[in-house]
Amino acid sequence: MESFGPGHFDLIVVDEAHRSVYQKYRAIFDYFDSMLVGLTATPKDEIDRNTFSLFNLQDGVPTDVYELSNAVADGYLVPPRGVSVPLRFVRSGIRYDQLSEEEKDEWDAKDWSEDGSMPVEVDPNEVNLWLFNADTVDKVLQHLMQNGEKVAGGDRLGKTIIFAKNSRHAHFIQERFDLAYPHLKGSFSRVIDYSISHAQSLIDDFSTANKPPHIAISVDMLDTGIDVPEVVNVVFFKIVRSKTKFWQMVGRGTRLCADLYGPGQDKTHFWIFDYCQNLEFFSAEPGSDKGSVTPPLSERLFRSRVALIAALDHLAAGIGDEPAISNAGGFSESGATYDAGGSDQAANERELRHELAEHLRREVAQMPMENFLVRPKRALVERYAELGSWETLDDAALDELSQEVAKLPSSLTDPDVEAKLFDALMLKLQLGRLRSDKDFPKLAKRVREISEALEGKAAIPMVAQRLTLIQTIRSDEFWQDVTVVQLETVRKQIRELVKFIDKTGQKAVYTNFEDEGGEGTAIDLPIGGGSQSFERFKEKVRHFLRPRENELALQKLRLGLGLTADDLASLDKMLRDADLGSPENYAVARHEGLGVFIRSLVGLDRQAAIKVFDGFLQGKNLNANQQEFVSMIIDELTRTGVMEPGRLFESPFSDVAPSGIQSLFGQDGAAQLTLILEDILRTASEPAPAGA
Repeated sequence: MESFGPGHFDLIVVDEAHRSVYQKYRAIFDYFDSMLVGLTATPKDEIDRNTFSLFNLQDGVPTDVYELSNAVADGYLVPPRGVSVPLRFVRSGIRYDQLSEEEKDEWDAKDWSEDGSMPVEVDPNEVNLWLFNADTVDKVLQHLMQNGEKVAGGDRLGKTIIFAKNSRHAHFIQERFDLAYPHLKGSFSRVIDYSISHAQSLIDDFSTANKPPHIAISVDMLDTGIDVPEVVNVVFFKIVRSKTKFWQMVGRGTRLCADLYGPGQDKTHFWIFDYCQNLEFFSAEPGSDKGSVTPPLSERLFRSRVALIAALDHLAAGIGDEPAISNAGGFSESGATYDAGGSDQAANERELRHELAEHLRREVAQMPMENFLVRPKRALVERYAELGSWETLDDAALDELSQEVAKLPSSLTDPDVEAKLFDALMLKLQLGRLRSDKDFPKLAKRVREISEALEGKAAIPMVAQRLTLIQTIRSDEFWQDVTVVQLETVRKQIRELVKFIDKTGQKAVYTNFEDEGGEGTAIDLPIGGGSQSFERFKEKVRHFLRPRENELALQKLRLGLGLTADDLASLDKMLRDADLGSPENYAVARHEGLGVFIRSLVGLDRQAAIKVFDGFLQGKNLNANQQEFVSMIIDELTRTGVMEPGRLFESPFSDVAPSGIQSLFGQDGAAQLTLILEDILRTASEPAPAGA
């Protein structure tokens, strides 16, 4: 960074922009004084708000979007055809009591676990994770080979990617394929994942049109970054719930391919075969599974310690949630018991608070000022490197430490990641204890499981030295009145031992139970355009109109006044000049009625909404339900600007008047409300006489 001044670049182009706004990357863009252009293939409703803020955009409204539907319509890509195939085990799991007697015998004979325990059912999420059922895989392969898109005159399955759940699943698919199609064994289908030393050479072969493999069984390697135009079958044999990842995987089949089926016979579509209900999930347009980039472990630990200091300060001030402690014994550094009650408990908590503050102070003191991330925060770093700054932390200081200082790198590091993960668990547990968190029992159970695993390692001298503490942690009595100070002792004594615990997972189990598969069902995927494109158009128009609310025609709409033909013409010209959407978008808006469309975006002034009910309310003494009903109408008009009378019979209005508005207001009252809503709609949809 020292080689480039802030003004060195005039333009920075950010590829994969949705990944480039956190931690050091954002600091780079903040450092340089230049124009930014961001590019991403991530769906716009999956992009984190931080990305939009980096480019000074309204959340959810990128500068421009090129939908898959547009790329298909413009001839740059081909569309998918989706088929969802139900499989009982993948969707519902496997239950012992639903198996045949012969299959129950097979179940009983399986070596399920080291301790000899046997489950009564296997969850659907565990199928293909560690339980691999031959008939399930066989049915998928049979369906694919029979129904998949063919090339070479229909004699050969076209290039196909099977997305598997994990490496063991991928290799099991390969094994079942070789058994079912021995004449194709060894070349036609190949696993391509990080367990294969020559994976890149296999990708190169798969990318060659007429060269095997023709089926690539992939785990993570082919989700993105591969361009094989010949791919005509995309197989989902795993559950995907990230919209970004799903559409990246779908994108493997969208490439054009000339002469795929012969001279002049180009690729026009590709198939998605889904065996895990991904198509239903994404075609239903569920809410985005937006997450956030997980902060580094060091940052999370810093914040947790700051939060624990704040909780201890609240407790000392008498405003914490700590339940009364009675008869609570604890453990010292050496493992001897001490009394943690009464004044001793308060003293121990003060000592814990001091240790936390000193740990964080030393971490801050070793934040290197020459680092470009630390340099802009120099004043904060210098302040919190002094012990006096930690004596009293108000809300502003706590916010600075958690939001600003915690993100900065420090030379004070601990290379023992497993110990730090245990620290994070114990800090959560301590905070949960002080806050009476409902997750406290679940966190405590994890610590007890760790202590149980350590007890089995008593032959290790370091573990043997702390065996008394380890065994005590497993007891119910320890957890009944445990204090944060006792938990701190557990953290210190156990953190260096967790590395001795065996890293073993659930062993793989292979079965051959008869699965049930149904007929494939065609699923239409929303590939952009249509309603999605119109929703984006509405967001752009709403954002465009917000700073222009003083325009006369917009004021009339907001106040519920009638619009003249000139008003409507000026609104139409304003939107057309702004060039916010396609001609189809504008056609839909005009079909709704331009005034109605715009008022639905800007809403109705609340006082104007209240005023239209003056005549209705005059002389009436409304009961509580009637008042609530009218208030709900005003709220909706304020928010949406217009309201069809039919809405009065839908939720939430039907929740207040389940038998209809006539039962609440009588026939005349219901008729009055209907006329009011129709009049409000009319003021936005029909031109008023000139001069009105």
